[in-house]
Amino acid sequence: MHFLGIDIGSTTLKAVILSDKGKVRHSLYQRTKPTNLNEKLSCTGRCQECGACNLGSIKKVIDEFLGSAGIDRREIICTAVTGSQIIDETRKIIDYDFHISEVSAHIAGATHYYPDCEAILDVGGQDSKAMLYSRHMDLWTSKMSGICAAGTGAFLDSVAAKLNIPVDQMADKVNYDSDLEFSSVCAVLSATSINKFKNRYPLGDIIAGACRAQARTIMSSVGEIFLNYKGDILFQGGVAFNRAVAYYLKQITGGNIVIPEFHNVMGALGAAWIAKENAGMQKADIVNVFEPELPKPRSIAMRANLTKKEFLSSGKEPLVWRNLFYPPEILNALGVRMLTLETYAALFARNQKKIKTYFDNAAYRGFSAETCSFLRVLQGMPLPKPDYAVSTNEPCQQGERIFQDLVRSYGIKDKFHSLHTPINIDERAVESIAEGLAQTVKGIEKQLGLKMDLGRLKDSCENSNSARNVALKCAELRMTSPPLIRGADAVYFSFIFSQSWGKKDLTAMMDQFYSELLQRKEEIEKKIGIDDTHRLLWLHLPPFYNTKLLDFIETSCEAPIVFEEVNFIGWEPLDTDDPYRSLAKKMLTVGFLDPQLRVKQISAHSIPAKFNGCVLYNHGFGRCSMADSCFVKHLKEELNESKIPLLVIDGDCIDPTIDPCSTFTKVRAFIEALNNRKFGSIFGKLKKGAASGKPASPGPEIIPFVQPLKDKICRK
Repeated sequence: MHFLGIDIGSTTLKAVILSDKGKVRHSLYQRTKPTNLNEKLSCTGRCQECGACNLGSIKKVIDEFLGSAGIDRREIICTAVTGSQIIDETRKIIDYDFHISEVSAHIAGATHYYPDCEAILDVGGQDSKAMLYSRHMDLWTSKMSGICAAGTGAFLDSVAAKLNIPVDQMADKVNYDSDLEFSSVCAVLSATSINKFKNRYPLGDIIAGACRAQARTIMSSVGEIFLNYKGDILFQGGVAFNRAVAYYLKQITGGNIVIPEFHNVMGALGAAWIAKENAGMQKADIVNVFEPELPKPRSIAMRANLTKKEFLSSGKEPLVWRNLFYPPEILNALGVRMLTLETYAALFARNQKKIKTYFDNAAYRGFSAETCSFLRVLQGMPLPKPDYAVSTNEPCQQGERIFQDLVRSYGIKDKFHSLHTPINIDERAVESIAEGLAQTVKGIEKQLGLKMDLGRLKDSCENSNSARNVALKCAELRMTSPPLIRGADAVYFSFIFSQSWGKKDLTAMMDQFYSELLQRKEEIEKKIGIDDTHRLLWLHLPPFYNTKLLDFIETSCEAPIVFEEVNFIGWEPLDTDDPYRSLAKKMLTVGFLDPQLRVKQISAHSIPAKFNGCVLYNHGFGRCSMADSCFVKHLKEELNESKIPLLVIDGDCIDPTIDPCSTFTKVRAFIEALNNRKFGSIFGKLKKGAASGKPASPGPEIIPFVQPLKDKICRK
């Protein structure tokens, strides 16, 4: 009996055959190449018969690989695949049993040969991955590099091409005494600077600088996971062939860098080991908590209609621009029409043709991709000219500056009020914001000829309190029940950002939502309990252009999102007799203004709600002030105390073209880690079966590490 693991990466194809004793019987490490045809391929859809393109040729390569090992395809009991190039069409060419993340594959490969391993660094052609075992949380945590190729094998390939030497000969030519430095920020910039130096410095110095830059970039992109870790790090992947990179990694980390014997095929080896351990197993039958035949809740339609009414209807009332954090209760009491600019930008995210046009227009005006995509849309799209504009300077200072620029562009500088909003909660902050709100009202009254009716403001606050009470009941119900609604649907309610606070329409929608949740609770609790599924908390905003990512989490990975931060109501009831001060307190306690309060609220509710994982969609790759590095660090530390892992997904809420290609790998690896901790298997609940007609696998056997760890340390 044999077990096959296949790892199809961006630059190499790896395969490993394991015996029933767990020994490596045969391995393959081969560069993938594009088709060598001189004309465009016309796909036949019959990959196994054709083999002309790279995808189709994989079938032939695997067959030749098995043949060279003297193994018939029928002798393979179970096959597992991994790698960034595994796509839906892969099943047409490879008959595999399991698809696993690269992270889980590398962990399985490393721990198969070294059971005590706690830290792994894999650097491939497309990305870098760092993995660390947390004894405190009893699971493997991981971090993957983003969209830059600087810390990957692609960088070394580009350097080798610039220097006109084979990449596998670079380490032999390094001058370790060289102190020549190159940029470690970007692969393109590094290669450019190397090109400038190649005729001025010895080859060994240049290669040393390049390898040092490679090691530095690897650690700057994923090395934070090794903070305070002092043990050995297994260095895996194709870049581990380069002893110089390993040498500089040792210098940077101060620890031992260990290169396993099968470092270049460790992902395929791990896949083969997982195939061996899970052969003959199949997914246990589970209750589908989100049956596709269920009708969409009526509250979703009510939300959509309310959005259309707020943003797309015209009227004679004065139009006021607003940012997300200015209290809508005041503007609703004044009887004006509102346009919340960030929300207005998000409404167009589904129409990517328009979004691209808006980005192009913004670029002509000097707003590059460094500018938040929400704000670039506003700079590039036609906006209805307002009669007045209000905003807050926190939590987004970049947003405030864009607001001011728009106000200047639309010629309403004298009809704009920027409300200073301190992030810390104390009496001075409350008084300052309350005074600012009163000044805003005076400005609107003067410029628009309106008069604030204190009775209407009181009614607005009462309506807000009514909606708040229902929202709290909805939150409590969802946090104490099995999954009641898909997070992919619920996240778009975004209660805290609604501009309907102060209107009865919002209470009506929330009443409908609550009644639907009650009905769903009665139905679902007959089938499953609160501990039968994963319970994820979604933090920050979603990608507005589609629900593909959330669908993957909840449907493909079977990990329900049971609550979302944007639907959490954390403020006290408004005092209708003191509206400005109570609205000031509301602003300060929404959570997004004060990152410390935000972390405190998340941590306080995570244990009673039984969240076993949190997902933060990091809009802007940490440049957004609502998900910056300080917030992430603080949140991770607090959640770690509660043994709740945090997955940070770098991405963009509006622009899908800059999303890292590793997003779904990160998610799959995260859920596999949660599965392993909760169910004892990376696949979740399993049962013995013969779905594929293959017998169950024999029990796992631990194979000792090839050589003692100390003998594998990289030295000069």
